[in-house]
Amino acid sequence: MRADPSSVRFRVFSVLGFALLGLSGASAEPLPAAASWVPDLGNGEYRNPVLFADYSDPDAIRVGDDFYLVSSSFCHVPGLPILHSRDLVNWTLIAHALPRLAPEDFYSAHRPGQGVWAPALRHHAGKFWLYYPDPDFGIYLVTADKPEGPWSAPVLVKAGKGLIDPCPFWDDDGRLYLVHAWAKSRAGISNRLTVVRLTPDGTKFADEGRVVIDADKIPGWTTLEGPKLYKRDGFYYVFAPAGGVKPGWQAVFRSKSIYGPYEHRIVLDQGNTAINGPHQGAWVDTPSGQDWFLHFQDRGAYGRVVHLQPMRWTDGWPVMGEDLHGAGKGQPVATHAKPDVPAQPIAVPVTTDEFDRPSLNLAWQWQANPRDGWASLSAAPGSLRLRCVQGDSNLFHAPQLLMQRFPAPSFSATTEVRLSPSYAGDCAGLIVFGFDYAWIGVRHASPRDELCFAVHHDAANSDRQEETVVAAVEPGKPVWLRVRVGDGAKCTFSYSLDGAEYTDVPGTFEAVPSRWVGAKVGLFAAAGNQKANSDADAHADFAWFRIGP
Repeated sequence: MRADPSSVRFRVFSVLGFALLGLSGASAEPLPAAASWVPDLGNGEYRNPVLFADYSDPDAIRVGDDFYLVSSSFCHVPGLPILHSRDLVNWTLIAHALPRLAPEDFYSAHRPGQGVWAPALRHHAGKFWLYYPDPDFGIYLVTADKPEGPWSAPVLVKAGKGLIDPCPFWDDDGRLYLVHAWAKSRAGISNRLTVVRLTPDGTKFADEGRVVIDADKIPGWTTLEGPKLYKRDGFYYVFAPAGGVKPGWQAVFRSKSIYGPYEHRIVLDQGNTAINGPHQGAWVDTPSGQDWFLHFQDRGAYGRVVHLQPMRWTDGWPVMGEDLHGAGKGQPVATHAKPDVPAQPIAVPVTTDEFDRPSLNLAWQWQANPRDGWASLSAAPGSLRLRCVQGDSNLFHAPQLLMQRFPAPSFSATTEVRLSPSYAGDCAGLIVFGFDYAWIGVRHASPRDELCFAVHHDAANSDRQEETVVAAVEPGKPVWLRVRVGDGAKCTFSYSLDGAEYTDVPGTFEAVPSRWVGAKVGLFAAAGNQKANSDADAHADFAWFRIGP
């Protein structure tokens, strides 16, 4: 049974995509979705952020009347989420461009903070081009005829450590260039941008490149990264953030030559707003010629949420947001008139999943490349079966966690689970995950089952987990689990043994981010006997997963 949309503040309809995610089949069709954060105010205005979820390092383009946005995804699989909008305010998640991370074996383990860093999406010669960096392996390219895919297998354009944030650019003469930044943790250098020539097919570097902007030479500037390269009225423009993710600003550089010299200007900073570090994004225009800028803001446990700023050109420079002093440097807006495009229906990225379709919806991501047998939607039709996977008892290292981004400043997540164990310690439940994590779930204690609540602080460095047994559970019976996330990412866990009355677990858990990503919420099943035969049939069946207010 689906949640009643009339029970929430907004009634929302969106096109929900479905992806393979290690299961068979795929589908997409309109379905109702209840959301606790809707940016469209319904009166011709919108509120920021337009995506209150962790879509870090956004890049966006317009193709005809359609806008497409891509973001980094780090170690989570599938990666490179593709979102679609027709008004820059109402967004739906339509695909992932990277079903599995490369190299396959390396990313069979959970590797927080590694994987897909800031990508760039372009449309050229009738094809979608998506360049993304892996700071440990190099710069990759995937392509597709349609943003929904299928996308090509990753091609390693340039192997190397510390090559990050690539963005391609086709010049008026047809030559193809790429600008990229550097990660000091891998390359030993940073705070500078390099332009290289690519081969005409875009699959190889044609030269070693040239540093065109060295921010070490600009007093007070650090961490210049995330470049996007454009051309307008004979000028080459590099949009790039600097100063760090939380305290930084958005800069623009311009030159008559792609190789410089470039002059620079800060065009957007926090000003007197609460929007810290307006950082790294994309310039897009509407068919009528309006200009807009999408960027992210680091919100800690909520991740890097996406804002939309009005933009205009003055004296050959972009002015973003609200320029209070007429000096060419703006500050972020909280609300604004929507872009001048035809009115669009309210839409938000998918969250709730009833597990009654051939594949999981696109909200779900694993912590690593999934293995066969981890999940099934056919073993118990109408439910998601997760196998109790063997591994480290510290779930921070568990690759089989199946999770979603936090979708709003406050929300609830509820599920129904039935555990079928093989050994003592087999468990399954609902988890809020970050460097600290907490879960509530059923664990087999042989011969009985018990409902447990566990908290693990500093999980990346410590194996000490605090556990409390909160109730006895009749073996084989379903248990209902819930977490309510409030302002400040404070979480209250609760359970029900009848599906009607819920009992809160004492205390509040405050969610925290993981490496470069916000906290996540989702499901897990883990084996208790780490030395047991790997073909043990322990599993958990989840009847549904619902996000509500």
